[in-house]
Parts: sequence; C-alpha cells; structure tokens
Amino acid sequence: MTVVMYGSHLCPDTIYAITKLEDQNITIDFRNISASLAVLKEFMKIREQDAMFDSVKANGGLGIPYMLLEDGTKTFDYKDAIK
Repeated sequence: MTVVMYGSHLCPDTIYAITKLEDQNITIDFRNISASLAVLKEFMKIREQDAMFDSVKANGGLGIPYMLLEDGTKTFDYKDAIK
C-alpha cells in the first residue's frame, strides 16, 4: 500500500505518523509542504476545497499530516492507513 502524505518535517505529528507507517512497512509518497512551494500550493488547493478542513481551519490548524489512501480515503489519522 502507498499513502500520499502532505506534511512537514517541522511538525511533530507528521514525524510521528511517518514513523508509525514505516513501522508497518507502508510506503509513503511524502509531500513536504515546508520544502517546496509547488507542494504547498498543491496542499493549499486541497485544503481550501475540502470541507474536512473546515474545523481544522476554524481552530487555527493546518491540517497536517493529511493522508490520501489508495482507496480514496482522506484522513488526518495514520491509524486509518494501518487498518
């Protein structure tokens, strides 16, 4: 399984999720929003268009790590990828 993950190496939640997924031998297509403006723009487009980010934005959060699973599931929780 490959998980597309948007996050940042500056974010402890992202680092934790990467570690947990790698422990389960899950391949991660990591897209670092703090290392590439193109990736940041890509993430911001998703964030602005998807209602799942509404509560995150209302609370002043970024919404990372954000993961897209092979079956199309979108989640902020690495445990969804491990299931």
